[in-house]
Amino acid sequence: MMSYDFSPLSRSFIGFDRMASLIDNASKLSGTNTYPPYNISQISEDDYLIELAVAGFSEDDLSLETHENVLSIIGTKAANENTTGEYLHRGIAERGFERRFQMADHVRVNGASLENGLLQISLKRELPEAMKPRKISITKANENLISSKPSRKRKTA
Repeated sequence: MMSYDFSPLSRSFIGFDRMASLIDNASKLSGTNTYPPYNISQISEDDYLIELAVAGFSEDDLSLETHENVLSIIGTKAANENTTGEYLHRGIAERGFERRFQMADHVRVNGASLENGLLQISLKRELPEAMKPRKISITKANENLISSKPSRKRKTA
């Protein structure tokens, strides 16, 4: 099993540690099982794509659900009874599977499509307005940040 260390990548993203963990945790959640093979790619700054090779599965055989930032993909396949003969070699996988991906905070599934044996799942990161970066202006040293007015002295009688 190959293991990748994404900690240097995580260090450069202050507050976005879990986004880099999406890739790192994907292999940990699924254990040593490598079926079905998958790719995770970053399409833009906030858009991601997960592709799973699920040849032989139809839309009815696949189920996707999210719960507590975990995306679960479940494939169920009924065994194909070959009545015309016996297999000499059976290399096409016809077994069911369950693959889980840990998603980062504020990431939601946009949609999924199945074409030519590839299941494509679109993900989008939507940060709340309070968490988005904002520009802070720097003032000159001689400008007062807090304006003050001279206080009036009270006349005593």
